[in-house]
Amino acid sequence: MKQVVIENPVLNSPFEEPIRHFKFTEDGITDEILEERRISQYFVPIPRPKKKSAKQMALPGSEWTSDRVEENKDINRIRERVAIWRKGGYVGITKTTAKLLEYWKREDRERRLFFCQIEALETAIWITEVAPRYGEAWVENLLRQNNQEANPLLYRIAFKMATGSGKTVVMAMLIAWQALNKIANSQDARFSDAFLIVTPGITIKDRLRVLLPNDPQNYYKLHDIVPPDLLPELDKAKFVITNFHAFKLRERQSVNKTARQVLQGRSTNQQNPFTETPDQMVRRVCRELGNKKNIIVINDEAHHCYRRKPDGEEEALKGDERREAEQREEEARVWISGIEAVKAKLGVKVVYDLSATPFFLRGSGYSEGTLFPWVVSDFSLIDAIESGIVKVPRVPVADDSMVGEQPTYRDLWLRIREHLPKKGRKTQAETGSPNLPVELEGALQSLYSNYEKKFKQWEENTEGRERGLTPPVFIVVCNNTNVSKMVFDYIAGWGKDLPNGGKVLVPGRLPLFSNVEGGNWLARPNTILIDSQQLESGEGMTDEFKRMAAIEIEEFKEEYRQRFPGRDVDALSDEDILREVMNTVGKPGKLGENIRCVVSVSMLTEGWDANTVTHILGVRAFGTQLLCEQVVGRGLRRRSYAVNKDGMFDAEYAEVYGVPFSFIPSAGSEREPKPGPTPTRVRALEDRVECEITFPRVIGYRYKFEGEKLTANFTNDSKMAISTADLPTKTEMQSIIGESSFHELYGLKEKRLNTVDFYLASLMMGKYFTEDGNTKPWLFPQLLKVVREWRENYLTCKDNAFPQMLLLVAFAHTAVEKLYQAIVGADLTPVPLSSPKGAPEGRGGKTLLPILRPYDAIGSTRYVDFDTARDVYRTRPDKSHVSHVVLDSGWEAKLAQTLEEMEEVVHYVKNFQLGFVIPYTFNGEEKSYFTDYLIHIDDGHGPDNYLNLILEVSGEARKDKAAKVETARNLWIPAINNHGGFGRWKFLEIVDPWDAKDTIRKHLKGKQVDGVEPLLSRDE
Repeated sequence: MKQVVIENPVLNSPFEEPIRHFKFTEDGITDEILEERRISQYFVPIPRPKKKSAKQMALPGSEWTSDRVEENKDINRIRERVAIWRKGGYVGITKTTAKLLEYWKREDRERRLFFCQIEALETAIWITEVAPRYGEAWVENLLRQNNQEANPLLYRIAFKMATGSGKTVVMAMLIAWQALNKIANSQDARFSDAFLIVTPGITIKDRLRVLLPNDPQNYYKLHDIVPPDLLPELDKAKFVITNFHAFKLRERQSVNKTARQVLQGRSTNQQNPFTETPDQMVRRVCRELGNKKNIIVINDEAHHCYRRKPDGEEEALKGDERREAEQREEEARVWISGIEAVKAKLGVKVVYDLSATPFFLRGSGYSEGTLFPWVVSDFSLIDAIESGIVKVPRVPVADDSMVGEQPTYRDLWLRIREHLPKKGRKTQAETGSPNLPVELEGALQSLYSNYEKKFKQWEENTEGRERGLTPPVFIVVCNNTNVSKMVFDYIAGWGKDLPNGGKVLVPGRLPLFSNVEGGNWLARPNTILIDSQQLESGEGMTDEFKRMAAIEIEEFKEEYRQRFPGRDVDALSDEDILREVMNTVGKPGKLGENIRCVVSVSMLTEGWDANTVTHILGVRAFGTQLLCEQVVGRGLRRRSYAVNKDGMFDAEYAEVYGVPFSFIPSAGSEREPKPGPTPTRVRALEDRVECEITFPRVIGYRYKFEGEKLTANFTNDSKMAISTADLPTKTEMQSIIGESSFHELYGLKEKRLNTVDFYLASLMMGKYFTEDGNTKPWLFPQLLKVVREWRENYLTCKDNAFPQMLLLVAFAHTAVEKLYQAIVGADLTPVPLSSPKGAPEGRGGKTLLPILRPYDAIGSTRYVDFDTARDVYRTRPDKSHVSHVVLDSGWEAKLAQTLEEMEEVVHYVKNFQLGFVIPYTFNGEEKSYFTDYLIHIDDGHGPDNYLNLILEVSGEARKDKAAKVETARNLWIPAINNHGGFGRWKFLEIVDPWDAKDTIRKHLKGKQVDGVEPLLSRDE
């Protein structure tokens, strides 16, 4: 299929019913325009990667399946009935409703309402006022039936509206319609003038104050929703706006532990005597409603409110996904239980749900992405794009790397997840130099280079800035606090500890976002670090996070004092300050007006209404399409709502990296999907924890040596080549429809070569020439000379690559490793097996030691958890911590069986998705060697001192295999044994897996087989 180029994605007026749409086929978007409205279907639109190579194709599993494209028949049927009623002149409604509809649709309005907003209200009105009178009882029956299955105690009606399409305005319209009708006729049981508005967090709760008629910025007046003569009537309505956390049952009194145990023991009541009852909670939350009954509940971001299906499907989740699912389920339970308690106490007439993504989430007991069956109106993201209501998200579709199945910055998480710090691991946590995986650093630099262009346009727009136009905003969404802190330090700067106990501030690597200038923190930070989840709950931030954000909190407090001299800043909590900053990003005259970059832990706040977001980077797993759309939704709000000469909006764009939408839009297909093999879950089992195998995570090798004069012996191994295969320098961005954009890495190219040399020399100084925290600065001139000679003679830049790419941390470390090896002169003398530690000592008393991964120095079988469609061998419970061996070759099952039969083999595991690698160099390139098996051998030293055996089964002889084995024997093994903290390690290569048992045993007895040295020497 030819590449589709659609210059203008906006086909329809935002104020009229859509009458045209782009046609989708199985291959995605086409430039064919169909002269009709798109029917409601089940998909999230996103472009697939261009098929420029066999590798850069769609994600596996991205093929359409029938449930992905099935028509939403109930929604389309309701839409059809509403359209007929609309064209027929809105018969069967109250005078108040008729007046409101006429007012909302007036073409001479100063602020016209979007069609999607009016259609949502038309649907609610038709279901409530019209359908029961004109033989359409099927609608209410259908909704009650669907609610009975999922929400047996509630009657819910949901409106699906794309982020940025104006859900808050729709809430105001719902309130005005209900309240004014009730006030006009208090006996009409169809309506209510009491409202409980429930939000997922404090941010939205604060922002929805605009739904209070007495608020100075209320939407009824600001958006001209209620005629002026009816505005005073609206003041008679009762309102409560709260976040769902208020539904948690609170302790009524503080009692010490002993008294609590005594009193609880005497209580015959099942209810905790120190905790509120549900009735008491309702009285507390709904106090402002007075004696009102049968209230209206409005759920904002309603996909958070559901009850888990009791007999629902169980899904195997792991790691962060499992923890997130458990937390979502608990929050959803609190939310829906709270509304049910309100109904039991006060009565609830109807619950109106509003969400861009009203789907059941993974872990809810329903199939992931199942639409709430009580959705009655749908205005999807693609509808909003074609009507110009939201920004168009652009994602990478191709780059000049051409490595992998997707463009590098499209499936970013899959490439970097193993190289990021884990939450809660007892490692270096958030301290030290921020060393990012090269793909993550490249993504930041590439996206930042495009941001610089947007920022320059903003700077040059003098008139816009004078009118309060704030700078564009770049957001990064991370998976945990350790990752976010590392990214934040890289972007904004960090404090480096000095040997003398002092500290020096290091500027951020992205200048426009740096919070450090001239060796000091900026008084007004450009970048902020936010934990959205902690801020939104209202329960406070952890001390750990406050420590991370301490500097920015103090800076904002100082700015708050200057902006608002009469206010008591000391009365504000740290949470208040950060929440104020986050909520006002992009708002002129507010604390957050000058923020350029937001690094967020967890999901950036839903309802966050910053319309200045232009660039988004996802640094986390995206297990569901819902999460993808939620993150992208943070950047969808338009900056300008001025219409062009055609009465439509011009397209605006948001650049998105690292958010991998999992499938491609289509108008549907009658072709049945081909079933694939049933996957097997391979994982570490808790009841086999005694079989756990741990291992060091090594990223390189170093020599500890004495000496002051440095020379370098450069060889072929010293050569280094940089190409776009390592990292793209040019990435093509494309939206589902609209203009393409190209992001380039050439911002780095402007740096001077001397900067590169100084950086490499400084890095080598800090990494290799430091003892007890003290550097040797007198060696720096020698190091600088060595670096310059190496760069000029041994560095090759292919195609679009350039030397300044060495400023990227990963490339810099690779270069420094080669430089260091040239200085020390690699000593590859075989390790004397009779040596107690196997410690080689080269010239000048050098001792070989490992360089361990900074954040995760120790790996383990306990973290294995994945699904595979390959053949597997089920392991013995007493031999392996991991449930299965994945079979890559015909001999794999036989070898696993052999190992299980050997008494000497205590535990074993196949090195598949285990994370155990041996770094080695081949043809001047740094590579990773994945050996076959890790084994605990009982060689007579007792159960606390098993021999750790790395077993490799070799096939045909290859040059790279020789380099791997040589590195394993002569570098990795002696370095680890010299370290002394990881037990005893040996390496064995066998060539015949069918003779593995005898081969291993002969080596254990000290015999040489086929020219391979024995595992143990006769001296041992």
